[in-house]
Amino acid sequence: MDAAFTEEQHEIRRTLRELLHKRCGPDEVKVAVRTPPGYDEQLWHQLAARLGLPGLALPTAYGGVGCGPTELALACEETGRAVLPSPLIATAALAAPLILALGSERQRSTLLPALATGELTATLAVPGGRLATALALTGPNDGDWAGGGRAGGIQARQAPPDGGGPATGRWRLYGEAGQVLNGHTAQLLVVAAHTGGFARSRTRLFLVRADAGGPAGPPGLLRVRQTAMDETRPQARLELRDVPAELLGEHDSDAAAVSAALAATGARAAAALAAEAVGVADAALARTVGYVREREQFGRPVGSFQAVQHRLADLYVTLQAARSAAYYAAWSAGREPSSGGGADPAAYGTPEPGVGGLALAQALETLRAVAAEAVQLHGGIGFTWEHAAHLYFKRAACDELLLGPVHRLRARAAEEAGLFPQDADADADTGAGAGAGPVVALRAREGAGA
Repeated sequence: MDAAFTEEQHEIRRTLRELLHKRCGPDEVKVAVRTPPGYDEQLWHQLAARLGLPGLALPTAYGGVGCGPTELALACEETGRAVLPSPLIATAALAAPLILALGSERQRSTLLPALATGELTATLAVPGGRLATALALTGPNDGDWAGGGRAGGIQARQAPPDGGGPATGRWRLYGEAGQVLNGHTAQLLVVAAHTGGFARSRTRLFLVRADAGGPAGPPGLLRVRQTAMDETRPQARLELRDVPAELLGEHDSDAAAVSAALAATGARAAAALAAEAVGVADAALARTVGYVREREQFGRPVGSFQAVQHRLADLYVTLQAARSAAYYAAWSAGREPSSGGGADPAAYGTPEPGVGGLALAQALETLRAVAAEAVQLHGGIGFTWEHAAHLYFKRAACDELLLGPVHRLRARAAEEAGLFPQDADADADTGAGAGAGPVVALRAREGAGA
C-alpha cells in the first residue's frame, strides 16, 4: 500500500474544500435543511457538473470520472467537514455500485451516466430499517432481513400482461420501508424485496422510477419525509402499493450474487461514511481549538490550561487513528481484482473482511467523542441553535443509529475475520449451540474451563 496521495487526489480535496467553504457555511446548512428536498439543489448540481462528484467512482465508459473508492472517500471527508446535506452517499455509495455490479448493459448505459452527471439521484430502500444488515455490516445478509416473505417486508410478484395470460418480466412491489436516505427526493429507487412467497422466498433487487407518472410519482408510491434528529441526513418512509418495478439485471440473479454485491457495496459505503465522519470530527476539533485559544477565563486563554490541552491532544491522536483506518478501508475497497477481473467495469477486488466495518466503528466512536468535547469546551454557547456544535453532535448520534451500533460493527468484523472460529465439539461440550454467536461461544468456553 502506498500511503501517499497523488496530485490528482490532492486537487480533488482542494477544489472541493474551496467551493464548500464559499457555499456551505453553518448558516447555509441550516437554511438548506429546512427546504423541501433537505439540501441545496443548486449547489448539488454545481458539484455534479463542475467536479463530477456523484460519478467519481464510476467508470468513464458510463460517464463517470473513472476514479475509485479512495477518491470518493476523500470527497466525503470534505463534505463531512462542511456537514453538507446532499444525496451523495445515497447516490454514489449505495445505489450506483449496485447498478454497476448487477445491472444489465442496458440499465448501466441508461442510468449510470444520468447518475454521474447529477441528472438523477438514487437511493437504496431496505425494509425494516435494516440497512446495516443488508450491507453485511452488522450481521450476515443471507437471511430474511428483507422480510422473509412475512408481513413487514417488501414483496414482489410478477404482473400479468394487460391482456391476461402468464406472467411477464414486469413486476409489482407491495410493502414499506423506513429510514431511506433521501428517499423523498430520489428519482430512482433500488428496492430490496422478497419473491417466491414464504416457502421459497429470496431477496432480489428492483428498480423503481420514482419520477415516472408526473410529480406525484408512479401510482401506488407514497413518500413521506421523516423527522430526524440530524436534519442534514434526510430520511423518508416509502409505502409501495402494487408499484411497477423492473428487476435489476438482465436475468434472474441468484441469491449469492445479490448478497455478495450488497456486501461489497457495504464495504465501500462504510469507507465513505468513515471518511465523512472523520471530516466532521476534524471540523469540530478545529473549531474547538480556535475557540479555546480566544476564550479567556481567569485572565488567560482557556486553551492555556493543561487539563484542556490534554483533552484536545487525546482527541487529536484519536482522530488521526480514525483517519488512517478510513483511508485504509477505502484503499482496500478499491484494490484491483487479483485475477479474473478482465475488462468488466463491474469487476472489483475483494475487500479485506471486516475492514470497512472496523473503520466505520472507529470513525463513529471518534466523532462521538470529539462532538461531545466540542459541546463541553464551548461552554454555554455550545448548546445553542446559533452555534455549529449541535450539527456535529447530531451527525454523530444519527450515523450510529443508521449503521451501528459500534459494538455490532466490531462483532461482525470479528466474525468475518474468523477471530472466534466455531468449534462444533466445543460447542457441544459447553452447551453453546450452533447458532450461538462468537461472544456467547467464547464465554461458554471460558465458563467450562473455569
